Amino acid sequence: MSNVATQGTPDLQSYHVILVNTSAGKDSQAMLDYVVQLCDEQNIPRARVVAVHADLGRVEWAGTRALAERQVAHYGIRFEAVSRPQGDLLVQISQRGMWPSSTARYCTSDHKRGQIQVLMTKLAAEHRAAGYTTPCRILNCMGLRAQESPDRAKKQAFEPNVKATNGRRTVDNWLLIHAWTTEQVWDRIRQSGVEHHRAYDLGMKRLSCVFCVFASKSSLLIAGHHNPELLTEYVQLEKRMGHTFRKDFTIESIKTQLDAGLDIGTIHVTECESCHA
Repeated sequence: MSNVATQGTPDLQSYHVILVNTSAGKDSQAMLDYVVQLCDEQNIPRARVVAVHADLGRVEWAGTRALAERQVAHYGIRFEAVSRPQGDLLVQISQRGMWPSSTARYCTSDHKRGQIQVLMTKLAAEHRAAGYTTPCRILNCMGLRAQESPDRAKKQAFEPNVKATNGRRTVDNWLLIHAWTTEQVWDRIRQSGVEHHRAYDLGMKRLSCVFCVFASKSSLLIAGHHNPELLTEYVQLEKRMGHTFRKDFTIESIKTQLDAGLDIGTIHVTECESCHA
């Protein structure tokens, strides 16, 4: 039997866990508020909702994990943080000797998706421990939007997550704000009254790694201006590996422009070049 209602919304009552992926960014923040509303309207206990944050450590904006936890605490739901136990992204980049790219997105697979699946295993174990004999049904909610990129526009708003499903759990992915515009996202955040990440006030359009390999140069310049020590660390790693941050430019060129006295106030930040929200 399909778990999608006729109007395209999953039957939330059919899931044991409603898992909300939150980066503390605008899209996941708006999505979290909407998920809670839907659950309340359908008399689904908030105890069934779990928020998960993939903690990227030093490569993300300072205070991001703490903000994610505060945003989740506003709704009184469970918060879980996961991270790659073998080390953060810079450790892995150094070990591999090359930066992530569109054909090697290990930043997403190893530090986000893979670690969240570890949590799914934990949630399924809790489900069994509670006395259930059937597989744990997990609705994996993500804040990806079609407006962000051509790749994301092609994604299905609801589909089974075959890779995450096994004998002990059944996982479905739901992009419940896939059709929302940026304006709708910010309207939702303003109405919620919950604090948003300061990076947006500094001019950033999206929130992910401070220096995302898919970011526009304008975004990297803003990020570098506000995170000079981390930028220096990236430049040193780029030199040590002998592999450029991107095929079309180096991360060192970003530092060079900032060191030359570039007026940050003149920068018009453009959207990222791929699907990192």
